[in-house]
Amino acid sequence: MKKEENTTENDLMEKIVSLCKRRGFIFPGSEIYGGLAGTYDWGHFGVALKNNIKQYWWKKFVDSRRDMYGLDAAILMRQEVWQKAGHVENFADPMVECEKCHKRFRADQIENKEKCAECGGKLGKPMHFNMMFKTQVGVIEDSSATSYLRPETAQGMFINFKNTVDAFHPKLPFGMAQIGKAFRNEITPRDFIFRQREFEQMEIEYFVRETDWEKYFEYWRGEMLDWMEEVGIDMNKVHEIEVDKEDRAHYSSRTVDFEFDYPFGQKELFGLAYRTNFDLKNHGLEYVDEEANRASKDIARHDPVGSKMIPHVVEPTFGVDRAVLSILLSAYTEEDKGEEVRPYLKFKPNIAPVICAVSPLLKNKPELVEYANTKVFAPLKAEFGRVLWDDNGNIGKRYRRQDEIGTPFCIVVDFDTLADNTVTVRDRDTALQVRVKVSELANYIKEKIS
Repeated sequence: MKKEENTTENDLMEKIVSLCKRRGFIFPGSEIYGGLAGTYDWGHFGVALKNNIKQYWWKKFVDSRRDMYGLDAAILMRQEVWQKAGHVENFADPMVECEKCHKRFRADQIENKEKCAECGGKLGKPMHFNMMFKTQVGVIEDSSATSYLRPETAQGMFINFKNTVDAFHPKLPFGMAQIGKAFRNEITPRDFIFRQREFEQMEIEYFVRETDWEKYFEYWRGEMLDWMEEVGIDMNKVHEIEVDKEDRAHYSSRTVDFEFDYPFGQKELFGLAYRTNFDLKNHGLEYVDEEANRASKDIARHDPVGSKMIPHVVEPTFGVDRAVLSILLSAYTEEDKGEEVRPYLKFKPNIAPVICAVSPLLKNKPELVEYANTKVFAPLKAEFGRVLWDDNGNIGKRYRRQDEIGTPFCIVVDFDTLADNTVTVRDRDTALQVRVKVSELANYIKEKIS
């Protein structure tokens, strides 16, 4: 890539967007028909990156724990869910409309509250705009058929609280976890995948006794920070912001936002909320606290089935798409090579879309191709899964392409390989090359990525 002088933050964002499209990470939604604002399609490497992030999240917060129960709830739910949860009444953003060009804006995200930034016309008074996508379920079009595309994954866990308790009989504290799509009819979607109308959430509802909420709030704060660092988010760009009462969601009594230094400003990345017992109480759900029952002989005598109570909830929320964006921005690196700049994505191996790429030095030499395919690529593919075959262009072009994909290692089979069964392994971050025996390749890579 040709060297450019005085790279700005806007340039960085343009480079990330360009790289994502050029290398098959993220494409504009419905692009061949002019695009659809606030939607994006995920290409091969974008899907791999996103899946690695989700799998690592699930492994840390579900598979490695004894107190977490997974769920995959339906996107469509009865309208009563959103009425009881307060979303029909409260899930709204302030909106203003220009009286001249009729463009609409988020009232809390514009500097000049009187003048349109597009045409200079007068802005009307702010009004509340409910961001839920409304739809009809079934063939009868009346109010009883109204449903919504869920604006959050949380309610699916709340309405399945009783089912989970009845099926698994968990003791407090315990959590429910879900990864899934959510939808918000954003007034002004913008900043690439930061603010979209369709996105994914990784969310936990952790049920505790009211007296314990502060302890577990701090616990989950630490867990969230640890996870961010483990997946490669630049922690120097992460800020914890205590959200003021007037800015909190209607269900929250305390919220901490983890904000990130994006090229377009310091904005929200993830959130941690104390939802009290707001949701379970509104849905009329209770929990039989058998442990409290055993602790009190008087209660046990009068209520042998246990003491009923409504647990309180601590909610760590991670946006998948914002995780991807923050990781891309954290990983993007440029190495000055004189007249040129070597751009590469310095992904941590645990979330990199590709762990290693295998190449024959020359693709028109059958003996090199055969050896690379059967002795190197196939065994590594079986071992690691995330292994790529690359024989397109010369070796220099392959290295540059794999650098931009974020592949930690490139493995080249050359004529010396046929003589001594060693291959060249190039490190993405240092560009250094070493010879490694084919029989030791898998262990070499394991040691490097551990």
